[in-house]
Amino acid sequence: MHLRRLLVAAIILPLIYLFIMHMSAEYFLILLILVSLLAMSEFYSMYRVTGALRYSGLLGGVLVLGTSYISKEYTLDVLMLFVVALMSIRLMIKSGPSSSLRDISPAALGLLYIPCLFAFQTQIRKLGPEWIIYLYAVVWASDTMAYYIGKGMGKRRLYETVSPNKTVAGAVGSLIGGMTAALLLKTLMVQNLETSTALFIGIMIGAICVIGDLVESMFKRDAGVKDSSTLIPGHGGILDKIDGALFAGPFLFWTLKFTGIMK
Repeated sequence: MHLRRLLVAAIILPLIYLFIMHMSAEYFLILLILVSLLAMSEFYSMYRVTGALRYSGLLGGVLVLGTSYISKEYTLDVLMLFVVALMSIRLMIKSGPSSSLRDISPAALGLLYIPCLFAFQTQIRKLGPEWIIYLYAVVWASDTMAYYIGKGMGKRRLYETVSPNKTVAGAVGSLIGGMTAALLLKTLMVQNLETSTALFIGIMIGAICVIGDLVESMFKRDAGVKDSSTLIPGHGGILDKIDGALFAGPFLFWTLKFTGIMK
């Protein structure tokens, strides 16, 4: 399993790096939309969202991301429009009120959880592709360090009822990985970032990745599945790989705004 994880990472990560660094922001938007659709499909499958509710949610995800890239001020309007649409569709496709909230909730949450959180990355990309690499590299370093330190040293469970395999040592490893990567990449890619800010970003993303991972584990455990899918050998599904980045993107966006790097 370890060798398979390393082989998949060795193939996929360089390709993603080259795509992000050498393709335009519009192509990055297309990549985000494709990844979002796959992750939403996994989430909807976990909660058995089917038919018109499923396809309306997926369409809403595409339009939320597209709108966020064109004009972020209308993103909330598009989101609200599709939440209303989901409620209206449920009213029309099933007779009677029984289980209506249960039908609508995962369809609407899929929109909030994936494309709406991804939308922050369309704004970060406008600063330059290096900031997207910075985000994902720090997240990847946090996840990787958490995995290997947790496997090698972890004894005390972090949150056993949600994720039995997560350990306190793994969580500390996530902080170490995030901090190390943030400081290293600050020197290599984003020199206009203050060292103290890079340290803060690294520690916070390390912590946020743990929370993002636990949130997705909470959903999977509730849905009764081990992985969101088996799409990526040795790694699980798309949602399993982006859970930390979904939460880390908004944090990086707000930090860049607060520090004045993003106007």
